[in-house]
Order: sequence, then C-alpha cells, then structure tokens
Amino acid sequence: MNQPQTPPTYDRPAVLRWPQVAPRLTPWLHEEVARRMFERLQWIRYKPRAWTHWSPLNSGEAAHRTLMLWCNAPASMVEAEPGRLALARPRFERPWWQRWRSPSLSWQEPAPHTQDLIWANMVLHTEVEPQALLLQWQRLLRADGFVMFSCLGPDTALELRQLYQDLGWPPAGAEFTDMHDWGDMLVGSGFAEPVMDMERLTLTFARGEALLAELRQWGRNVHPGRFQALRGRNWRSQLVAAIEQRWPRQADGRLTLTVELVYGHALKSAAGPKLGPLSTVSVEAMREMLQRDRPR
Repeated sequence: MNQPQTPPTYDRPAVLRWPQVAPRLTPWLHEEVARRMFERLQWIRYKPRAWTHWSPLNSGEAAHRTLMLWCNAPASMVEAEPGRLALARPRFERPWWQRWRSPSLSWQEPAPHTQDLIWANMVLHTEVEPQALLLQWQRLLRADGFVMFSCLGPDTALELRQLYQDLGWPPAGAEFTDMHDWGDMLVGSGFAEPVMDMERLTLTFARGEALLAELRQWGRNVHPGRFQALRGRNWRSQLVAAIEQRWPRQADGRLTLTVELVYGHALKSAAGPKLGPLSTVSVEAMREMLQRDRPR
C-alpha cells in the first residue's frame, strides 16, 4: 500500500484548523446520519465486547445512548482535539450515581487489538490523512472486529459548486472521496469484505441565508485553490443574491441542496500464517485458526 497522503484537493493547514473551530453542537445532519447508520448496524449478528466511539460529538448524545444500549459493553471515547474533548466529557458521561447501571466509559484511545467495533459517524471526509486513520482503526480492532462509518460523498452541495463555476469564482470546496475508492482503501488497509452503500438526500430551504447557515455547520472550504484572502460583506451579499437568483428550486419555490451520504462497514481481516510448499504450523496456531473459523 502506498504511504498515506493528504487528498489532492485538501489544503493540509486548513483541514487541521477545522476541528478547532467546528461547531460545539452536533449538526442536525450528523444526528440524522447517525440514526440512519444505526439502522444498518442491525445487520450485525453479534454484539461487541468492547467498542470505540470515534469523535462522539459528530454523532450526538442521542446516537451515543442508543449505541450504549445496543452494545452493552465498555466504550472508549476518542476526541483528538483538546477543546472538543473538554466539551464532550460532561455531555456524554452519566452522573456518578448512575454509572453503576451502565458499562464503563473511557476517554483514552484503546490499546491495539482490543476492540470489536469502531463507530465513526461523519469523520473520514474531514481527515487530512484518511488512509492513515483507516490503518489506525485496523490496529485497534481484534481479529473479526469491524468498523462502521459514514461520510459525505462527491455529489454533496453540487449546486454550490456549479454556482461558483458559473460566477467564475475559485472552487467552492474540496472534492469528497467516492464510495468505491473508500472500498479500495479499506481493502488496502487490511480490512475484508467491505460493504459500501450510498444515498442522496435533498434538503430544502426557504431562504439563501438559512442554506448558508446549514452549510457552515458541516465544514469549511479547504480546497488549495480557494480564494486566499478574507471575504468582505459585499462578497457575502453578492453570494446570497446569487443563491436567491440562480439556485435550483422546487415547484413551491424552496431552494434545494443535494447531500450524498456514503456508508461503509468492513471486518478486520484475520489472516492466518503464510504457508509455503512445506510449512510448519504450531498446535497453538492451528487451534487459533480453528477457533477463528468457528461461527459465532
């Protein structure tokens, strides 16, 4: 596998700054995606013995409570940015008098090869090195553990990209990774049997200001070719006017916004010892291989 790199349309410093200025409240879209992703979790036949909620602020408190009930197992909460970690702890921890009734919560990254599930809602498209993160998740999982994630797909906000192009402005945002490329990266990171899914949502807004306010909750323009200087009030007024005049609308006059969602889950490959023309396998290794192949 090639060395993990920053996606070509991502400006590294801008991507790294986003967690420091990201909304402190979970965006509505992220909560909705978490709910839809949990519906896909019902496909899994067995419950984890230990699991990790990666960037829980991206899923929200309701999703976390649902996951805690479903998993009923110790959870590790990972928020890499210190400011978001300080905000998440009081929001997700139960009062001390209720903790005895629920599985334990840890705010440390778990040890390698200890987790059965890594849940990552709306995370990968914000990562400066997504392949490196996939490799990190692969190391944390036990053999036959699985990762479940969601992220934005390439058709998200296509109306905004077209508007910027029509106006002759620099790119409106980075290009998000396609569903099939995520599948290839999962396999290249040591995962097996990736299952990828995609759906498109159409959101509607009465006014351009409301549409822009929603977009600001999801991220920022990190494209290297974006306009580099600060924008003024005149430019913002021009943008809002262009949205009101040029943006696609429904029959009832509401502005439409396309969202492409990518869902994926994959197992950690439980690779056995490499066998040559003549190989020696210990009794312990053979026992482990037989146990691994036994259905749960």
